[in-house]
Amino acid sequence: MNVSMAMADHHLLFRPISTFMPTTTLPPFFSVSCNFSSTKAFAVPRRSVMALILSGCVFSQTRPNTAFAQQSVEFREFIDTFDGYSFNYPKNWIQVRGANADIFFRDPFILDENLSVEVSSPSSSKYKSVEDLGPPQEAGKAVLRQYLTEFMSTRLGVKRESSILSTSSRVADDGKMYYQIEVNIKSFASNNELAVMPEDRVVRMEWNRRYLSVLGVENNQLYELRLQVPENVFVEEENDLRKVMDSFRVNKLSA
Repeated sequence: MNVSMAMADHHLLFRPISTFMPTTTLPPFFSVSCNFSSTKAFAVPRRSVMALILSGCVFSQTRPNTAFAQQSVEFREFIDTFDGYSFNYPKNWIQVRGANADIFFRDPFILDENLSVEVSSPSSSKYKSVEDLGPPQEAGKAVLRQYLTEFMSTRLGVKRESSILSTSSRVADDGKMYYQIEVNIKSFASNNELAVMPEDRVVRMEWNRRYLSVLGVENNQLYELRLQVPENVFVEEENDLRKVMDSFRVNKLSA
């Protein structure tokens, strides 16, 4: 079966706040204690800045090795008994309804960081195993092609650079095999694509993202968990995102 066709069966503020801090000079080493309404711990240093903006903070002198202690992210389990899959996601992520996916969650602060699941049509796919896609390397090529097709732009001067970072397979505790694919896509665009002189068409990077996919097969259908995250955020949150990937399961539907 053509992998790209099967995967295409089921498609898919941060408002600046003016704040000011007291001009009093702080001690050389300090910690920040904040009262969050969410139970998610924010990564440091990116999320500590957001925390300062969103809540009142108490500064106290402390030793360098205890400054900005980072807590573990809490997860919530999502189970879809109708389509037959489950996964864990960060507890403070919010569900977005109406997105072009079977399910869609995103980070409430970093809108480019999100999670979705896509399921192939039962009427047009008869998968027995994820190995029907070929080896992980071939599946990775199909995943990348699908991403590039979805991000195709009609704007002048837009250029995309992409690469497959890793492909692997694993057998989970449910006895099923899953493929894990990681790709990077960068988008470049000219600030003045209609300029006559080449020196006036300066090309700059618009975004640089990592896409992580987990593929599994059950109920004769292909399931894909997708994670999108900016590369600079991935560096901070890699462990938590891999926990999401490892939690993905496809489940047998009752007859």
